[in-house]
Amino acid sequence: MGISFTEKHADTVDFTIQADEHIYSKKSQFQKIDFYKSKEFGTFFTLDDILMTTEKDEFIYHEMISHIPMAVNPDIKTVLVIGGGDGGTVRELTRYPTIERIEMVEIDEMVVRACQKYLPQTASMLGDLRVELFFEDGIKYISGKKEMYDLILVDSTDPIGPGEGLFSKQFYKDCFVALKENGILINQHESPFYENDRMEMLRAHSKIKGIFPISKVYQFNVPTYASGNWLFGFASKKLHPIADFKRDEWEKFKIYTRYYNTDLHCASFALPTYVREMLEKA
Repeated sequence: MGISFTEKHADTVDFTIQADEHIYSKKSQFQKIDFYKSKEFGTFFTLDDILMTTEKDEFIYHEMISHIPMAVNPDIKTVLVIGGGDGGTVRELTRYPTIERIEMVEIDEMVVRACQKYLPQTASMLGDLRVELFFEDGIKYISGKKEMYDLILVDSTDPIGPGEGLFSKQFYKDCFVALKENGILINQHESPFYENDRMEMLRAHSKIKGIFPISKVYQFNVPTYASGNWLFGFASKKLHPIADFKRDEWEKFKIYTRYYNTDLHCASFALPTYVREMLEKA
């Protein structure tokens, strides 16, 4: 018989994957890290028994966090990734020859090293010469930095444990100061569906829209995430994700993507009525 991995999506809702093998399990000073192999999703890993990414659907999340801002400002040169220990976000960024520097700040080095060994599909480009890894607290790392980055991607876990501070008002203020004039912030924005995720979505949105002149939300669908419907936040000092969308310039990169495309770009900001109403009231 196989091994069952079960994550609670809500108090009365379980999500279960039948795994063939439990290939890695260790506790770092921050969290419990596990890797499994499964027939349907390939290798997947979890933190504190919450699923982070799978080989089968990771491309959706990583393409949507990376290519949306690059299509709004194709001239991005310097990028800060906070979190993103699986390396998938960095992998997508390295596909742009015009990006000159990528700093990735991940608090838990054990996550990165385990992903390099067991999930090379996402972690394969962490050795790119433009990438510099910092194993420290992203909250402390960004504090005091001023107008250094064209793009900040907050590729965080849920707001519990080591990811909690990445949803604070002070952290978003520090991101604002650290961005250049045309800078863009993309943050993992939780889900509108189940109550616990929805409350965190509203908390994050209310803080960000009180700091950034432009604050929008876009959606994507990941089958293994709670409800499947997930959100990113787009915030900027000057650039609007649709009015400043540079379709032709982005297409000149000739980057093949499996989920993101230029038709989907604007459509992803068209939110369901119930989500839009919640965000407007936040």
